[in-house]
Order: sequence, then C-alpha cells, then structure tokens
Amino acid sequence: CRSFVRSTSHPGMSQMLGSTPHGSWSLALGQQYSSLGSQPILCGSIPGLVPKQLRFCRNYIEIMPSVAEGVKLGIQECQHQFRGRRWNCTTIDDSLAIFGPVLDKATRESAFVHAIASAGVAFAVTRSCAEGTSTICGCDSHHKGPPGDGWKWGGCSEDADFGVLVSREFADARENRPDARSAMNRHNNEAGRTTILDHMHLKCKCHGLSGSCEVKTCWWAQPDFRAIGDYLKDKYDSASEMVVEKHRESRGWVETLRAKYALFKPPTERDLVYYENSPNFCEPNPETGSFGTRDRTCNVTSHGIDGCDLLCCGRGHNTRTEKRKEKCHCIFHWCCYVSCQECIRVYDVHTCK
Repeated sequence: CRSFVRSTSHPGMSQMLGSTPHGSWSLALGQQYSSLGSQPILCGSIPGLVPKQLRFCRNYIEIMPSVAEGVKLGIQECQHQFRGRRWNCTTIDDSLAIFGPVLDKATRESAFVHAIASAGVAFAVTRSCAEGTSTICGCDSHHKGPPGDGWKWGGCSEDADFGVLVSREFADARENRPDARSAMNRHNNEAGRTTILDHMHLKCKCHGLSGSCEVKTCWWAQPDFRAIGDYLKDKYDSASEMVVEKHRESRGWVETLRAKYALFKPPTERDLVYYENSPNFCEPNPETGSFGTRDRTCNVTSHGIDGCDLLCCGRGHNTRTEKRKEKCHCIFHWCCYVSCQECIRVYDVHTCK
C-alpha cells in the first residue's frame, strides 16, 4: 500500500539527497545528517529529483529518512574500505556532489559507489521496517521453506525483498536513458542490492531451562553491513572492464556494454563493471576530483597499496613522533569492575611528502 502523508519542511534533507548528471544520487550529505528522521520531509525541497523519484518520495514519505540513512551508511563504508588507498572516498562538505567530479567518469570508483549506496539503501530500509518504524512495511511473513530439525520459525524475519524494491525504484528511476552510463549504473546498483539478498542468513535463539535449547526459534536476518562492504570491495578489485557498443533500435540509437576481453569470463549480475580508466590519484587535480596523497598517513612496513612506497607515489615520506595517552596495566577486581592506569606511549607517524 502507499502512504499519502502530508510533508513539511526538513532543513537538512536538501543536502542529504539529490542527483548528478550521471548518478542515481548526488550522495551529498550535509552537516545535518545527525538529525536524520527527527524532522518531517518536504519532497519538493530535495534538489535534482526526476518526476518518478518525486512521486516515490511523496507516496512513501515515511521511509525517505531510511533512504537517506542508507546513503550515509554507504558513504561511511566506502570511506572504511578505501581508507588505505590513493582515493580514499574523500567527501566535500560544501558541494551537492559530495565526491566532486570523481563520479563523472565511468570508473571502478563510480561502480563501487553506486553499488555500496544502493546496498546501503536496501539495508537501511529493511532494518527500519523490521524495527517497526514505518506503517507501510514490517517483518517478512513469507518464510522461505519449512522449519528445520529442532527449530521453528519465530522472531522477525527481515524483509530484504522490500528493501531491495525501494532501492531499485528510487535509485534506478534516473537510469532510463539509452546510453552506456545508465546501463553501467543500473548494473552496479543491482549488483549492490543482490549482495544483500545473497548474504541473508538464519539467526536463531534458544529457549528452555538454563539455556537448554529445548526449543529454538529462527528468523532471516541481514549480515553486518561490514560484510557487504568487504564483499563489494573484492568485486571492485576484480571489476570487469567493458566497451561501449552502439546499435539502432526502433526507439533510436542505443548504447550497450560488452566485456572488453573475450578470453575472460563475462561479468555476472553480481560483478561490478566499468568502461573508463581511473586517474592515479597521486596529485591534486580539480578536473578529475583527485585530492592527491600528500600528507596522507602511510604504513612504512607494508608492501601493499597502503604502504609508503605506493601510497606516496614514489615521492617519499616524512616521519614524526607522536605521544598518545592510553590505558594500561588494567586489573579486574571482583566483582565487577576494571581499573587501569594511564600511560604515555610514543609512536612513529609516517606521512607522504
């Protein structure tokens, strides 16, 4: 069913959601995101919504805070996954396009951002429904399969199908152009959402005297979102490079994507795809959105991308000492508290030149 709730103003919402020419979202997130859901939403104040997104917002006004929360969740996970990379998912506070020009190109980075944001929306909406914060959704009453040996259905199974539907309806509403970028965005959006469905698992609780587990109830639950981020980061590393093909249909010229290398296994619906090379992100470049890696902290003992050699792009690194206060010599007292002393430890901090 649809919810026709009258909407009033939400000062921060216009900075939380929106759009860019090539993206499903602007992924702009203002300083006010901490007040998510605390004030009503005015759909008309969200910049850049296409008519279908505007109708969706008005019809499903109750879940729009969860949509915004999902975008925020996706950005936070992106920053965690790329914390040791040359591009570290840096955001711009005073711009509607929160990543700057980085997402203008059809690169691996764009592929990951679309996938993790779409997954974040599906995840947040699904969780919100299970928590009972909306009247238009709730627990999944269509249990998949009979109960197993020694357990029965119970609790609140999370309705990931509904969360995926919301993400698809809102995110893909912009991707209706017959061009390669829309095709890429739709594919990567769906790959992110499919990850949620693939990682659903049974969660169980025992009942009985002294935890004897005489009766066990189980329900479907989403994984921790970190597992989704880890999986999609692996998909980023193995993303498939595509080439753009043009062909004429009854509606005119249409662009589609084809795997660039025929010898490789073609991408599945769970793989990320891209068709433009990424900049190296070593030096600042306002045209590509690169902030460079100068002054970034690097790992002097690592031979990976987070190591000083690769992260600093061969420019070398500086080293300084840093004193930090930490708890130490902790003792457990019966019963029941822990007392600690405070120690000052000296660390070497390495930053790129």
